[in-house]
Amino acid sequence: MALAALGKLNLEEAPPIWGSRSVDCFEKIKLISHGTYGEVYMAKEIETGEIVALKKIRTNDEREGFPVTAMREIKILKKLHHRNVINLKEVVYSPSPDNDDQRDDNNKYKGEIYMVFEYMDHDLAGLAYRPGTRFTAPQIKCCMKQLLTGLHYCHMKHLLHRDIKGSNLLIDKKGNLKLADFTLARPLSLDFTGTLTNQVTTLWYRAPELLLGATEYGPAVDMWSVACLFAELLNGEPIFPGKTEIDQLKKIYELCGAPDENNWPGVSEMPLYERFKPSLPLKSRVIETYGHFDAHALELLECMLVLDPPKRISAKDALDSDYFWSEPLPCEPKRLLASYKSPHELQTKKKRKSMPRKTARGRNWPVKDDGCGIGEVESGGASSSLWCRLLREARTDW
Repeated sequence: MALAALGKLNLEEAPPIWGSRSVDCFEKIKLISHGTYGEVYMAKEIETGEIVALKKIRTNDEREGFPVTAMREIKILKKLHHRNVINLKEVVYSPSPDNDDQRDDNNKYKGEIYMVFEYMDHDLAGLAYRPGTRFTAPQIKCCMKQLLTGLHYCHMKHLLHRDIKGSNLLIDKKGNLKLADFTLARPLSLDFTGTLTNQVTTLWYRAPELLLGATEYGPAVDMWSVACLFAELLNGEPIFPGKTEIDQLKKIYELCGAPDENNWPGVSEMPLYERFKPSLPLKSRVIETYGHFDAHALELLECMLVLDPPKRISAKDALDSDYFWSEPLPCEPKRLLASYKSPHELQTKKKRKSMPRKTARGRNWPVKDDGCGIGEVESGGASSSLWCRLLREARTDW
């Protein structure tokens, strides 16, 4: 039974195997993650015994067939083939809804669709959240080198990821790190003249141009997210744990300085600039705050945390920085995971809930599961629900 027969999915460019097999070819082992756009299961292919990850595409809210977000993700992943990008092996179907689904009878799409991925044993957030865990300098360099290599490949393919964060960076048992979850990704051709939604990227990793309402942007938004993650690995805690969009901008200004026409030409024309303009001028405190970092690491971080997007370092140039070519060198991927077991997002969330609560600036900050798979800091619920709503709105926009 062809995949397209179940809904409005068009996979004309796909190999014949795509959509021709049933999910019954796999045996689900356990749920490892859940979020706005579907659940992810660890599963075994019955015929070969291969362990894979099954991402069930959530269609409950769809009235017109196959979800547009899943359509985009499939089309994007079909064109990506790189050692540091997750591999979408195939797409399979279920002829009828799973027993545990409560489906609206008005939904014209009656079956289930699963994306079959290579199985990855860890995610970076799960490793970083472990009590007492601090990556060594060679391990951080190894993670960052693989992340930037995969991201450079995506940017060369004119693709924005738009949701770089630890839980979207998966690591296999050999230490290979791969970019995953392309739900919010956006292909961007050189002749593109339209506008983009700025309601993308998890709040703590969102670039200042997005927070100021930009609808025209490029790869620099991903590099800002990389900078936040880089500093988090070096520092042992998030550097911008904002509770709201306004609070997020405030934290960015306090560390990186306030934007003006001198350090960011054209910023005064941003839609929300005047609304969120600081009352007093602020200077960058990156060196003052993180002067204890390795000199080459601090130099690279400064180049990433540049307010003006065109001046922000690219993934390619970051890979050529002295940070990756000075001692200690990045460790081999196989040495990245010395004695770790596999804590995926769902298991990590359960462990966090049982941990002693600390402040948002502590090593193990409290995380609230808002049902959207975002994992926002608990802050009275307002920020979490707002971000959840914004993501839902972004579903209909690129």
